[in-house]
Amino acid sequence: MTLVPLRSMSAGQKGIIAKVKASGELGRRIRDMGLVPGTAFQVQGRAPLKDPVAIRIRNFTLSLRNSEADYIEVEVEEPA
Repeated sequence: MTLVPLRSMSAGQKGIIAKVKASGELGRRIRDMGLVPGTAFQVQGRAPLKDPVAIRIRNFTLSLRNSEADYIEVEVEEPA
């Protein structure tokens, strides 16, 4: 199992959140948005300058800044 930061994923890729490395207020805020270990998601797209990144998670679309996405490690699903 290889873990990569959410920031490094491309549009269309799917993954599962493995861990949130942030602590304190930022860690709580990330978890409050539904980004908890074991949750599946798909990268919807990125802004022209690669920041922010939009992900589809739990039937809604969420935009994250790259500075937030750096704290989220994911297991990338390989295409079938």
